[in-house]
Amino acid sequence: MARIIGLDLGEKRIGIAVSDETETISSSLKVIDANKKPIRAIKALIDEYNAEAVVVGMPLNMDGTKGPQAEKSADFASRLGKELGIKVSTFDERLTTKQGEAILLEADLSRKKRKHTIDKVAAQIMLQTYLDMNKEREA
Repeated sequence: MARIIGLDLGEKRIGIAVSDETETISSSLKVIDANKKPIRAIKALIDEYNAEAVVVGMPLNMDGTKGPQAEKSADFASRLGKELGIKVSTFDERLTTKQGEAILLEADLSRKKRKHTIDKVAAQIMLQTYLDMNKEREA
């Protein structure tokens, strides 16, 4: 097994998480600027962590339909796969930002620190859910 990179796309920032080599545990990694050559930055992380796949969060509407943000995520995932030649999947990320916000509030982080942390925590939650669901399918 190899590592998987998880991405939580936003208008300004992209939260990034990475799995361990057994694809069991997700860890938040960093936040990158969505407007400063994000594919190049993601490629560097794929190389650094020897990742074999990327999972892009798909922000579906609560009724499961795709809205404008989901379309942007799908387009980004497609472009990422073509440009980097790596397996790219999308995964339902509904409510991961809300879950991350609740965790950070419970940890008593200031609003300013939450703003700079929430995206990578959301990526971690989304990737962990993806990993857990894959383990259940394999069992």
